[in-house]
Amino acid sequence: MAKVKMKSNRSARKRFKITAKGKVKRWRGGGAHYNTKKDKRRKRHLKRHTYVNKSWEDKVKGLLKQW
Repeated sequence: MAKVKMKSNRSARKRFKITAKGKVKRWRGGGAHYNTKKDKRRKRHLKRHTYVNKSWEDKVKGLLKQW
């Protein structure tokens, strides 16, 4: 048995959540500043979460692995 546990990537842990069905949820980027030039619809959609692409799911889950 290993003496040291593997740590999950802290930056990934703050940015991604794994749903009950196993998908990886993320928030959209670009909504924090320079908002005066963006229209209402674009800003409204930036507030919503989305899911990580299937091709990236394994990579992100690898970063979130705790042991």
